[in-house]
Amino acid sequence: MEQQEPIRDARKLGIPKMLILGLQHMFAMFGATILVPILVNGYFNGEGLSIQVTLICAGLGTLFFHLCAKLKVPAFLGSSFAFLGGFSTVANLNTGKFANMTMGEKLPYACGGIVVAGALYLVLALIIKLIGIKKVMRFLPPVVTGPMIICIGLSLAPSAVSNASQNWLLAIIALGTVIIFNIWGKGMFRIIPILMGVVISYVVAIILNAAGMTNADGSAILNFAGVEAAKWVGLPPFQICKFDITAILVMAPIALATMMEHIGDMSAISATCGENYVEDPGLHRTLIGDGLATAFAGLFGGPANTTYGENTGVLELSKVYDPRVIRLAAVYAIVLSFIPKMSEVIGSMPTAIIGGISFMLYGMISAIGIRNVVENKVDFTKSRNLVIAAVILVCGLGFSGGLTFNIAGTSITLTGLALAAIAGVILNAILPGNDYVFGAEKVNIKKNEH
Repeated sequence: MEQQEPIRDARKLGIPKMLILGLQHMFAMFGATILVPILVNGYFNGEGLSIQVTLICAGLGTLFFHLCAKLKVPAFLGSSFAFLGGFSTVANLNTGKFANMTMGEKLPYACGGIVVAGALYLVLALIIKLIGIKKVMRFLPPVVTGPMIICIGLSLAPSAVSNASQNWLLAIIALGTVIIFNIWGKGMFRIIPILMGVVISYVVAIILNAAGMTNADGSAILNFAGVEAAKWVGLPPFQICKFDITAILVMAPIALATMMEHIGDMSAISATCGENYVEDPGLHRTLIGDGLATAFAGLFGGPANTTYGENTGVLELSKVYDPRVIRLAAVYAIVLSFIPKMSEVIGSMPTAIIGGISFMLYGMISAIGIRNVVENKVDFTKSRNLVIAAVILVCGLGFSGGLTFNIAGTSITLTGLALAAIAGVILNAILPGNDYVFGAEKVNIKKNEH
């Protein structure tokens, strides 16, 4: 089978095809992005984050990111799951000023902590700018970033299985459709396998639901109650954040985890596209974009943003690396935030379909990590490299619930990915034999021919 050539300028495909490609990226991020406010609403007894606010923050945050990154990096910023533990902790605060607050009154303080977390990104970006990317990246060679990327994909695997188990028939149809169009699809259909998987499996879901079939737990395959109740047009219910040192100490330290995940995601996107985005436009610029997007979201009552691995998986599958397509997905998200009924229609997509498609996307992320290690010729005959990779993998996958500890009476949780990154960086720094020089490796990049 012929190797599909990457497309770095989607304009040559024509406007209609670009619009469809943007739609595919929107579907890829949508399930996980709206899941965060759904989960947070559970913590705050229904008085938590708004799906509409979440969507507009994801869309505008992505556009902020692209501006900071000189419009070069094909990354989408969606809701971060890393802050879920922080939201849960703030919801359960019942001392001091929080003692007599309703859940809805506590939420703005959690969002204030997110604003501070976003500001920490700017601090790291400044450090990188002052001392230079080469000195910083000496602590993040492929032997560290490769296994981190692998962990990002594999840590998401249980979510894919859990979602798919709601209805294995729909999940298998969604996954099978993606595989068929990716391997045997022709022309445009070959570069939109995710969208085809969503559309075809959703049509099957409608048929099965009409036939009276149910999910494994007995629930209806489709539920349109939210669609019927939603309005056609409505402003997102913004709310301005508030600041309190207790909430800040809960939320802000989580940025240590998400900044490490950001570095891993930038490495994954670079490996996928064959471009060194860590060097150009520079890690400091992508960190600034991610930090500003996160701070903006928190300021107006939205969840923290983070670069999305799901969309990196779409890049790998479609071979369309043009950032313009991602920006189209961002515009779609913004438009949807003003159309509650359409948001609910997409939100009615069965979780099993999301799970089936995630089988491919999450696995692709881990495969990118393996490729990153192979292409950079990481020598695993060296004991130091084996030790670093082994510890990263066990930390990233073993600490599934993270590691929780108390500082000044405040509970702080570091995710498994954050622990993996910290362990990898420390081991790489202290173990002898680190001969990595950033920029010295040869990356095979096929430039777009004009």
